[in-house]
Amino acid sequence: MENAAAPMGIEIVDVEWNDKNAELTVFIDTPGGVDLNTCEKFHNSIMEPIDELDPTLGKPYTLNVSSPGLDRPFKTARDFERNLNGEVEVKLYAPLKGKKYLEGVLCGYDGNSILLKTEKEEIKISLNKIAKINKAIKFE
Repeated sequence: MENAAAPMGIEIVDVEWNDKNAELTVFIDTPGGVDLNTCEKFHNSIMEPIDELDPTLGKPYTLNVSSPGLDRPFKTARDFERNLNGEVEVKLYAPLKGKKYLEGVLCGYDGNSILLKTEKEEIKISLNKIAKINKAIKFE
């Protein structure tokens, strides 16, 4: 899939398999965002190579190509780096200073932890304590 994605300027963000519904979903992104035409072009470019690989051993399945959405969780170093100095929402596995949900500016990322600037303080949080981190979406 990467061979098809790179020339189109597409980044594969995630791939999910839903065994119950026999659905393979590929989440993609581009620097300018993803529209329906981009999803369709990428779908058409990977459909035949995936069928040749026969990931379901001959069983029928559905191939979906989708945008990960505005509030997608950060999964790669590139996600963190792309959102440096932006507002984020952080959900923790366990409370930190009495809170499991934090909002603030992502001021740093070193591969093992983040530096989050909240209204009150800067907090260093280890990635293994974060259940989910994503861009804060504000509607005004």
